Amino acid sequence: MSDTGNAPATPPLDRLIAGYHRFRETGWNPHRERWSTLREGQQPEVMVIACSDSRVDPSQIFDVDPGEIFVVRNVAALVPPFETTPGHHGVSAALEFAVQVLKVREIIVMGHGMCGGCKAALTQELYGAEPGQGGFVANWISLLDDARDEVAHKHGTEGRPAERAMEQAGVKVSLENLRSFPCVAQKEAKGSLKLRGAFFAISDGLLHLLDEATGEFAPVE
Repeated sequence: MSDTGNAPATPPLDRLIAGYHRFRETGWNPHRERWSTLREGQQPEVMVIACSDSRVDPSQIFDVDPGEIFVVRNVAALVPPFETTPGHHGVSAALEFAVQVLKVREIIVMGHGMCGGCKAALTQELYGAEPGQGGFVANWISLLDDARDEVAHKHGTEGRPAERAMEQAGVKVSLENLRSFPCVAQKEAKGSLKLRGAFFAISDGLLHLLDEATGEFAPVE
């Protein structure tokens, strides 16, 4: 027993195992036919690029079955620009696979409210940090530097209006970078691939879609 008289907290792995057992009962056993089909391969029509934040799971937000969406998650839901320099291009590899092999029909970049990565980009609090001490994050979110300057000039660097503007600007940066990939640009031009921007507000659970013509995000009706 703890000092407060409460029972000890359940270890994280035990909670995950309990969830696995629930999944076997409600997610696997009742849908064995679907899982049998998925064993032969996947054919998702949509790729979702989202943040690693534990509060914004695309499968939960869109309430989809296994095999429906191909998901890439990283800090701030960022897509780097197309480049051929040596290195480990994880997002680019996933994008290439989704577009060229899976032949997805839509790519959704989904930012979200209260994003720590976007806030760090706005405040630049991690800039100058060593790798392993915040430096990896700082280098990654430097993809937002140009957009950050515009947001800071208009909204400052503190408060929810500034943070929300940075979060939504991040979606636009990723869409712009997506179009720098030849395979994406070519397919979008032919009409076989659509790019969409989205924003999920944690505070009220509302999903917003970007109208690229106006640059504004509006809640889904």
